[in-house]
Amino acid sequence: MTIEPMDWNNGPEAAALRAEIESLRQQLVITQRLSALGELTSTTAHEFNNILMTVMNYARMGLRQKDPAARERAFQRIIEAADRAAAITGSILGVARNRGQRFETASLEPLVRGVLLLLEKEMQKYRIAVETDFQPVPEVPVVASQIQQVLLNLLINARQAMSEGGRIIVRLRSDPETGFVDLTVRDFGVGIPAERLPRIFENGFSTKSGPDESGRGGAGVGLSACRAIVDAHHGRIRVDSTPGSGTAFTIRLPVRREPRSDAA
Repeated sequence: MTIEPMDWNNGPEAAALRAEIESLRQQLVITQRLSALGELTSTTAHEFNNILMTVMNYARMGLRQKDPAARERAFQRIIEAADRAAAITGSILGVARNRGQRFETASLEPLVRGVLLLLEKEMQKYRIAVETDFQPVPEVPVVASQIQQVLLNLLINARQAMSEGGRIIVRLRSDPETGFVDLTVRDFGVGIPAERLPRIFENGFSTKSGPDESGRGGAGVGLSACRAIVDAHHGRIRVDSTPGSGTAFTIRLPVRREPRSDAA
């Protein structure tokens, strides 16, 4: 009896296998997206509570003050808090508007700044200084909410790599010769051991022992979902890391892409 080897490139079995893999990949991205939305909800709720307390305290102070100059300073603080609340609301609405799953040509800088605004207080809480180095870059076709999802994950990973505080650099660059735009998140934390680097994008693999005090990390889902999203954008994600010196993740997105209606 002769058993013919299965042709995994053709036939109904191969088609079914590809469909199952694609379905699992979509579920992975959706799971990570729900996690990212939970992160944003937690962060913004905490921030709005702080803003509300600021408004209330300075309002009481203004009511007690008889000196016009002191009252004016109190009301100025209230206006500043309201302005910050409006900026955060604008970022949240931007993320909400970007919830669609279709590719649209967009500028990356506003997307990046929106995520940085939502994480600003968290970074301050953990004594993380965030520096931006944005060069003018062309617009790229993206699913905006998914790119923000990837960036949120990379920034939280970078923050967790520096438990005693530190510095994160976020860069935007373009390479006209290759037709790619590079978005880089660079931290100066513990780094990733060389033997673990080849596995960091595997589903279920994590360099962390578990969630930190903020309840984040350790699930091993984030980076594999990030790679799936970047792959769906016909892009690349690269990591450079040195133990003790830090890690840099670079997302390379093409300025032009093959016609395709939906992202994974």
